[in-house]
Parts: sequence; C-alpha cells; structure tokens
Amino acid sequence: AIQSLQKIMAFSSATSIRAVNLSDTRTAGCLLTGIPGLQHLHIWLSIPFCIMYIAALAGNGILICTILSQPSLHEPMYIFLSMLASADVLLSTSTMPKALANFWLGSSHISFDGCLTQMFFIHFLFVADSAVLLAMAFDRYVAICSPLRYATILTRKVIGKIIAATLTRSFIIMFPSVFLLQRLHYCRINIIAHTFCEHMGIARLSCSDISINVWYGLAAALLSTGLDIILIAISYVHILLAVFRLSSQEARSKALSTCGSHVCVILLFYIPALFSVFAYRFGGKHIPRYVHILLANLYVVIPPMLNPIIYGVRTNQILEGTKQMFSNLAKGLK
Repeated sequence: AIQSLQKIMAFSSATSIRAVNLSDTRTAGCLLTGIPGLQHLHIWLSIPFCIMYIAALAGNGILICTILSQPSLHEPMYIFLSMLASADVLLSTSTMPKALANFWLGSSHISFDGCLTQMFFIHFLFVADSAVLLAMAFDRYVAICSPLRYATILTRKVIGKIIAATLTRSFIIMFPSVFLLQRLHYCRINIIAHTFCEHMGIARLSCSDISINVWYGLAAALLSTGLDIILIAISYVHILLAVFRLSSQEARSKALSTCGSHVCVILLFYIPALFSVFAYRFGGKHIPRYVHILLANLYVVIPPMLNPIIYGVRTNQILEGTKQMFSNLAKGLK
C-alpha cells in the first residue's frame, strides 16, 4: 500500500512538474536576447538604429502629411504611396522601440501575449507592404498601357476595394499563425535569440511538433509575397513592352522615369528580404547568427527611411507639394 501511495505521489508530482513546464513560457513570458554575440556592442549599435528610426518616422510623416494636404496629390499613385508610408511607419514602430529599450535599458522581457501580438503585426505589415507594392505596379501598368482608361479603371471605389482587399488578405494570411502558436505546448525555455518576436522564433520554444508551423509559414510566404513578386514582374514586362513600342524617345524617357521610383522601392523591399530568407535557410552553418539578426533589424528601418527620400527626390510633384506645405505652414505661423 505504501509503495502504491508512493507511486501515485510520484506520478502526481511528475504531472504537476510537466504542467508547470508546459505553461511556464505562457505565464513567465519571453526573453529577447538582442543580437546574440554582439551584446557588448548594443549601446553603440543603438545609435545608428535610433537615427534611422527617427529619420523613417520624420520622412514618412512628412510624406503622408504632404499627400493629405495637397489636393493635386489626391491621385491613385499617391494614395498608394501614403499607404506604403503608413505601413512602413507601423512596421518600424512595431520592432524598434522594444529593440532600443533592450539595447539601452536591458529590457529584454516581453509577455507571451505581447510576443504573439508583436509577431502578428510584424508579419501582417510585411504582407500588407508587399500588397501595396503590387497595387502600385498595377497603377503604373494602367497608366502606361491604358492611359486613356486610367481615370475610369482606377476610380475611388476601385481604390477603396484594393485597400480593403490588401488589409483583408494580410489578416486572413497571418491570423491563423496566432492559433498555430497558441495550440503548442511550451517548456521552460523562453529565450528568443532576436530583438523581436517572429513566428518560427516563438515556435522553437515549444516542446511539440512544429511541422505544421513550418509548412504554414512557407505556404503563407509563397502565396503572399511570392505571388506578389510574380505579378509585379509580369506587370513590368508588359510596361516595358508598351514603353519600347512608343515612337518618341521623350515619351519613352518620361514613361520610364515615372516607374523609376517604384522600381527602386521594389528592389529595396524584396532583395534584402529574399537574401535574409535564403541566407537563413541555406547559409545557417556558414553565416553567423548575429548577421541574420542585424539584417532583420536593418530591414525594418532602412527601406522605411529611404522610401520617402527616393520618392521625394525622383518625383517633382511630391517635392513641390512638400515645399508648398511648409510654405503654407510658415505663413500660418506668422
């Protein structure tokens, strides 16, 4: 009887310990290590990251205010550009404040629900950014391939539907990932070697099989970003064919110039992302972990910082609109 009682107590104790293990990460939260291997440089690294983040906020803020305040810029191209700027601000804001707090104050703790929330918004905004770039490619396609039908195709109603479709698609693609992470059982390990929470970083804390998470993440990337890249490429093939059919050299130059800014932004968005993905999947043994983390952090601040500069320098309407906005502001202050 005593042996039976001891077995029952041992089983009960093991079950209790297992229950604590499974719920520990949910209750204790997660610890973000920052950039592994470079913790001694966190203070120095925080300086350029902080400068780039402030520049991204200022540049995109000015761009959004310029587009909203100037009636001449209330056109589809600039409406999509304001959406891109808004998504860029939110993307960098969802990551940088926590990363800077970690660098400066050693504030590495984040609740489990907070980690899931951050993960959702990072991936949601990334997919939304990609969809906005696709919408901008469609805008350029219509403007160059069907200029006479531009106003009738891209009406305010159509633009509203594109915006709604962009947000809906991003939500539908990313929301299941929250449930896929919620269903997992977690052990006592709660350290994420990163400056922010991302899907696979959280999944690897689990004691469960994460195959579904891996395959869902890959499928989501292919069906969103991968599909967007293909459609953007098809759009620009048609655009280039239409441009080279133009008889006037001046007309060709003007058409290519209107697409130049968008092409720069597309390359700035997709090339670092694709490099990071392939380096992470195929160069894990050769590329140090801190390189992956640095690339991920640079990716959420450099494109948002440079996009307003690219459009401001290459687009005369935005440059003139910005000057007009500040001129009106100065007159108002007087």
